[in-house]
Amino acid sequence: MNFERRIDVEQGEQSAPVDMLAQLFEARGWPCELLSDDELAGEVTGSWTTYQLRCVWRQEDQVLQMLALPDIRFPEEKLHSGYHLLGLINEQVWLGHFDIWSNGSVLLYRHGVMLGEDGMLGLPMAQSLVESAIEECDRFYPAFQFLLWGDKSPQNALEAALVDYAGEA
Repeated sequence: MNFERRIDVEQGEQSAPVDMLAQLFEARGWPCELLSDDELAGEVTGSWTTYQLRCVWRQEDQVLQMLALPDIRFPEEKLHSGYHLLGLINEQVWLGHFDIWSNGSVLLYRHGVMLGEDGMLGLPMAQSLVESAIEECDRFYPAFQFLLWGDKSPQNALEAALVDYAGEA
């Protein structure tokens, strides 16, 4: 992914979290829409697919939540093995976690960050949030594919995906 494009924000400047993320998306040419003062929806193309991103700001908690959805749904017969795979994958993830949304069995990656008392977000943190979400989704996307369409066991799906990911150039 190319995260090198310049943004018209000074490196030390901070702003409201959703505003900063909107500026980042605009500068990168990524489609996005402000759903409210506290929520942004957008799309970012990763290595394997286009991810729907949702950023939600909860001012009362000073928490910004990033959701990345790779448009993967688990059929009923694969839910058990899907949860097993999630457990194996989440052991590998340092920040955030993967989950299967109960409404629709949709896969998502979720990461929340507590901001300081001022509730402001700087460019480096905004970039890091988006980059880490996409990198984690890209890293494990093949595992979900191997499980759902390659009929691999959760353990074999993860092992195959990590070998494939390590070989990416």
